[in-house]
Amino acid sequence: MKRAPRRLPPLNALRAFEAAGRHLSFKRAAAELHVTQAAVSHQVRALEAQLGVELFVRLHRALRLTPAGARYLPALSEAFDRLHEASASVRARPARQRLVLSSVPSFGANWLVPRLGAFRKKHRDVDLAVLSSSELVDFAREPVDVGIRFGPGRWPGVRADLLLAEEYLPVASPKLIRGRKALRVPADLRRHTLLHDESHDAWRAWLAAAGADRVDPERGVVFSDSSQLVSAAAAGQGVALARKLLAAPYLRSRALVRAFAGSVPAEFAYYVVCAADRADEPAIKAFRDWILAAARNGDRRRSVIES
Repeated sequence: MKRAPRRLPPLNALRAFEAAGRHLSFKRAAAELHVTQAAVSHQVRALEAQLGVELFVRLHRALRLTPAGARYLPALSEAFDRLHEASASVRARPARQRLVLSSVPSFGANWLVPRLGAFRKKHRDVDLAVLSSSELVDFAREPVDVGIRFGPGRWPGVRADLLLAEEYLPVASPKLIRGRKALRVPADLRRHTLLHDESHDAWRAWLAAAGADRVDPERGVVFSDSSQLVSAAAAGQGVALARKLLAAPYLRSRALVRAFAGSVPAEFAYYVVCAADRADEPAIKAFRDWILAAARNGDRRRSVIES
């Protein structure tokens, strides 16, 4: 027996009503469907006219489903869910993508690598290759797609998005803090070795802010690798002025403690970077969006480091 043709309202009108019914808002439905609020209202009016019933009670700045709308909405939502599932079942699987990521070693080991599992779980079609390097990547010559840099955020031909600001704080081994040369006031630093990150500038700024003008900021050991700096401090070799982000795991494990309150902002910050003309490639954009969200949201809960 031949089936009679289906008499269905226009798909756009059905989508407009279903979205507005879920949100009970033309404004939020319009945002979801990427159309104007007036367009959603017009489509719903057209659907009501075709069906011969009102689907919404329109209140001042609010919507309420009529009994007819309340009966209609669940069936439409289920139908759209089934259409989505059916389409997904036959849609071609995306080709696997390879993303080569370069990161400064200290940031990669302490912050990035522990979080990469979350990216892999969300983007299973992206295969990662992670490189560690303190050198600036030349995106025009090297097979690298995206990088993490610690610097001023201004590089020619590079898109740079601020990932995390940084600051320096004085840290030391708990044994050193409580030893026979106990640290009670900043002036006590005269009796300890100062450990520096790349230069003497950070200690000079911190000592000036602390009013410890009798402590020589030039003394001590300078490390070009920030991971070695915090390792030396944890081993009791002196008091380090360390980047907060890199010291955080040591502080949480109590391998290091804050020597004094107070910090100084770092001149540079961490940026996620890529070649400007490749910024919107799917895998690069996916990684950039994910890591910026991780820094903005996930680490807000871990931003306070106890002394």
